Amino acid sequence: MSTIPPVNAGTEIENRKADHLRLCLKDDVQFQEVTSGFDGYRFTHCCLPQLNRSDINIKTTFLGKNLGAPILISSMTGGTELARLVNTRLATIAQRYHLAMGVGSQRIALEQPHLASTFAVRSLAPDILLFANLGAVQLNYGCGVDECLHLVNLLEADALILHLNPLQECVQSEGDTNFRGLLSKIAGICEKLPVPVVVKEVGNGISAAMAQKLIDAGVKAIDVAGAGGTSWAKVESERAKDNKQRRLGQTFADWGIPTAECLNSIRAIAPTIPLIASGGLRNGLDIAKAIAFGADLAGLARPFLEAAVESEDAVNELVEVLIAELETALFCTDNATLLQLKNSGALVKRE
Repeated sequence: MSTIPPVNAGTEIENRKADHLRLCLKDDVQFQEVTSGFDGYRFTHCCLPQLNRSDINIKTTFLGKNLGAPILISSMTGGTELARLVNTRLATIAQRYHLAMGVGSQRIALEQPHLASTFAVRSLAPDILLFANLGAVQLNYGCGVDECLHLVNLLEADALILHLNPLQECVQSEGDTNFRGLLSKIAGICEKLPVPVVVKEVGNGISAAMAQKLIDAGVKAIDVAGAGGTSWAKVESERAKDNKQRRLGQTFADWGIPTAECLNSIRAIAPTIPLIASGGLRNGLDIAKAIAFGADLAGLARPFLEAAVESEDAVNELVEVLIAELETALFCTDNATLLQLKNSGALVKRE
């Protein structure tokens, strides 16, 4: 596995960004007991598909943008020189395959404008669906429509992700934990921002009840970011400055709603909301299962981070494998398109 050496980045927020990159590559910050939930389901194999494999078409659209595959390079990083390299490699391959991409939280670009360029990838990927990103809680700490619009414009983004991370903020020694009144502030951003607003969790999931509130507030898409992948409670526990915070992260290390459960419950109450599945997805078969559950896009973070730390070629190889795995799942369930897969009923619960 590729590793990132400790980086003396300078300011506290830069050091935190560098720590996050380094720690997210460690196996012991992954959920251990809770999984994404996809392992509890399998596809019904079709031994005689009425297809030529070349008939398979995995192109799609999301928020009005054409994509070559239903793959989102999930929001990860920015704010350090290593993050600049990672984002550059990811964006180059995203453009090559017409994938969607998000960047990490851009709060640091507001506080230290000279680091904004570590997020800037539009020149490398002029055609992709690109998401700006800010922690929703920052709406209670001085950020408003102007700041959100500034981040969108800096990135030349197509939409803004507001991420929700109450557990991470509780465990983080320097966390921002005033979430009071955020729903109405999110509604205000949705009303005034000229691009769509997407809300995502960071690995603990979004319930159907909360999804309905977000939809009512004007959110145009939801990324469930469920439990089963990287545990940010564990990440922050590793960074903790005192034993209390360290213990807190360990106690809540497996907290959250599994990704598959999020998808099932949200689709039951919101059949048409654009939906992104992320949280513990590791391969193209997981992507296929997410689509069968009703997702429109599937987001992966750690697999892309591992590849991007290694090389641009490694990212390219990962995308080719993911696409081959997804197309194989479609072929062996006798589905030529993503819509057919979604409506096929081929995904069944394991006995």
